[in-house]
Amino acid sequence: MKKVLIVHFSTRGKTEEMANFIAEGIRFSGLQAVVKKISDVRNSDEVVGYDGYIFGSPTISLDIPNPVKIFLTKIKAINLENRLVGAFGPYLHDASYQHSGHAPTLILDVLQTEHKMTLFDLGALALKEEVVVTREGMKACQEYGRQFGQRLSA
Repeated sequence: MKKVLIVHFSTRGKTEEMANFIAEGIRFSGLQAVVKKISDVRNSDEVVGYDGYIFGSPTISLDIPNPVKIFLTKIKAINLENRLVGAFGPYLHDASYQHSGHAPTLILDVLQTEHKMTLFDLGALALKEEVVVTREGMKACQEYGRQFGQRLSA
């Protein structure tokens, strides 16, 4: 059975909720999902051995938070080239936000250019924080995970 690692950084709990909903969607597609907090990943060896990866982070000041930047640098030591990757995260404000300024999109840019990973067709999933806890938010996350799992299985 193929395995997907979902690693996330959460400041207010919404990213963690999204991670768990996405994991459900992956399981719906028949794959195994492992959810870990960035702080629980002690060394890069714990990231090795998965068929697909999804990284989660909130958007803070139109950027990726420092713990996530440090994590992305730490995993450069492993060869993740051509592995399927997705990204997700919540954001708080609509004012002056553009999709390209959300942390999940920025994370995918780093993973594609620096790690040579294969981007998931749906790109990044960014949801406004207040939507994450709604039925629509849950379904959006589950669908993202389900489609990621289907793409990985193809």
